[in-house]
Amino acid sequence: MRLQKYMAMCGVAARRKCEEIIAAGRVTVNGQTVTEMGTQVEENDEVCVDGVRITPEEEKHYVLYHKPAGEVTTVSDEKGRETVMDRFRDFPVRLYPVGRLDYDSEGLLLLTNDGELAQRLTHPSCEVDKVYLARVTGNPSNEAIDRLRRGVYMEGDQRRTYPAQVRVVRDESLFSDILVTIHEGRNRQVRRMFDAVGHKVLLLRRVRFGPLELGDLRRGEWRELSAEEAAQLHRL
Repeated sequence: MRLQKYMAMCGVAARRKCEEIIAAGRVTVNGQTVTEMGTQVEENDEVCVDGVRITPEEEKHYVLYHKPAGEVTTVSDEKGRETVMDRFRDFPVRLYPVGRLDYDSEGLLLLTNDGELAQRLTHPSCEVDKVYLARVTGNPSNEAIDRLRRGVYMEGDQRRTYPAQVRVVRDESLFSDILVTIHEGRNRQVRRMFDAVGHKVLLLRRVRFGPLELGDLRRGEWRELSAEEAAQLHRL
């Protein structure tokens, strides 16, 4: 089995992140530092990450978390900011976030120790729908909404975004609340999409990820998925 796949099975991280960990020289196999992606490992090999031996975790956990703004969606932060993992230091297994939410954004974040599932859900070919509620300045015109639906060119990106589902749910004099459904995961994408049509995002909350709904979960609260919800993710 390839080393990065084994690491994902052990719940270290999604496979692409495991490749970064290997390349950084943080992994040893039977006491030898390994940086090659094609390294094969056997069941009885001793694999360590940062000096700690890892083994496949039989019981998988899936957690739905309402991330508040002001937390970084990483395991650690070089600037010393609070991370989503600070909430789960006492959890019985080590969890990892599936994808990211911006520091200034809030809403539904999935965490799991199932590295294989995390890899599938974040791969572009999976095209998992992500629904955001965006509060933006002013009242976007019909033309601006149509542009978002067709796809826009964002600053610093030469690729046009894929068509999005866009629906205005509240229209006040100073702001509008808009539901946006996308399946891409570019950096700060929803904010940059609205920048491209002349409107600044004031608040951004992810309310759905695939079949999972944020519901009435409050900021900072979390719950484990039901067996049926986990099965729905695997069927994606």
